[in-house]
Amino acid sequence: MGAGIAGLVTAYLLAREGRAVIVLDQGAVAGGETHRSTAQLVTALDRGWTHLVRHHGIDGARLAAASHAIAIDRLETLVHDEQIACDWARVDGWLVGKPGDPTAIDAEHDAARAAAVDVERLARAPLGAVDSGPCLRFPAQAQLDPVALARGLLATLERMGVRVHGDSHVAGIDGDGPVRVVTAHGPAVVADAVVLATNSPIHDAVSLHPKQAAYRTYVVAAPVPTGAVPHALFWDMAEPFHYVRLAVDRGAGSQLLLVGGEDHKTGQEDDSAEMRWARLEAWGRNWFPMMGPVAHRWSGQVMESMDGLAFIGRTETRPDVYVVTGDSGNGITHGIIAGMLLTDLLQERPNPWAALYDPSRLRVRAAGEMVRENLNVAVQLTAWVRGGTADSVDDVPPCGGAIVRRGLTKVAVHRDVAGVVHEMSAVCPHLRCIVAWNGAEQSWDCPCHGSRFDATGHVLSGPARDDLEPVA
Repeated sequence: MGAGIAGLVTAYLLAREGRAVIVLDQGAVAGGETHRSTAQLVTALDRGWTHLVRHHGIDGARLAAASHAIAIDRLETLVHDEQIACDWARVDGWLVGKPGDPTAIDAEHDAARAAAVDVERLARAPLGAVDSGPCLRFPAQAQLDPVALARGLLATLERMGVRVHGDSHVAGIDGDGPVRVVTAHGPAVVADAVVLATNSPIHDAVSLHPKQAAYRTYVVAAPVPTGAVPHALFWDMAEPFHYVRLAVDRGAGSQLLLVGGEDHKTGQEDDSAEMRWARLEAWGRNWFPMMGPVAHRWSGQVMESMDGLAFIGRTETRPDVYVVTGDSGNGITHGIIAGMLLTDLLQERPNPWAALYDPSRLRVRAAGEMVRENLNVAVQLTAWVRGGTADSVDDVPPCGGAIVRRGLTKVAVHRDVAGVVHEMSAVCPHLRCIVAWNGAEQSWDCPCHGSRFDATGHVLSGPARDDLEPVA
């Protein structure tokens, strides 16, 4: 279930093995986080190799590096074989050092080399007059248009006879023998196995929520003169870090510079998305002064695992339920890895990456990070005893949302563009945290585990499966 890249590629590879596959997606097929990805396919993983070597050891880091390199090659072959027009390009990736810490880039270089990653240390990145300082070049990275890739995969699946159903919200998974997937509208699917490729798992058998956290990441896109910026990927080591790539603006026939970053935990920051987009634009203009006016801006959700690698494999309590989650900012390559790994597991073949990505793993050196994240979740529960974000419904503006306290209850109030007020419980049905209003996306976001609901309370993404309860 879930028609993001992980679900579509898994369906494709299983169908090629002769397996009968059905894909269910909650809304428009492939209309979720794939549309919000900047689609950088890299061996320079977001957490950095210093972090990955520390948590997984050298042998684990080498397996991780190899799996992402193979995933890029495998997707390149798939795109070529199926003739998917998705602006596929091999490009260099450039990592710029950490401000005020000249040793950070050297430590990352040494860790990447220890993980057998192809990397080169250079004095500066190709940024024209801007002196980046010492940097690392990662050759043979890749980029693509994620929406075009998803559409191409869907067309390929249709040709292969794979059944794909949108607007099929999954209400439950049960059955003691063959697993039974029940949809909200009534129809059910009975299968030998189920893959939960839903960004965050939506089944009680999956106990991964304490081992990962939901973050929002922001992007602005602005036109740049053709040829003014090298066709490459750029990242820095600032906190929060930034990432940059070029894209094609088909409507205008020009190039767009995508500048991303300013990540924060979902539903937990007081400053507005407007401020984060403004900071991204300012940072981008400092490094790329040729940027034109911002043409597009958006945000997306990233599931950060405790140790920087995705969780892919069988669930602990139901061996017929498989999971893909914890993309850690590398959703496309982790999605390809998932397709290859899950196909091997379902075909009962050994795979050298199985233990590395095993959902049941618990890395000792990641325990401190897991404790911190779960203490953060505990703090969010104090929202029950705090006041609301507005004193009354009258304080909520059109296209706005706020939490209003009524006695011992909290109500999520949204006033739509026509001035109509919509009221619903502010309690997330997953583990009963209090949701927060996300004005940029017009959604209610749970600060505990990242469940999201539209402005009128309908669930957009898990782990919650149910809508916010209406208020009578």
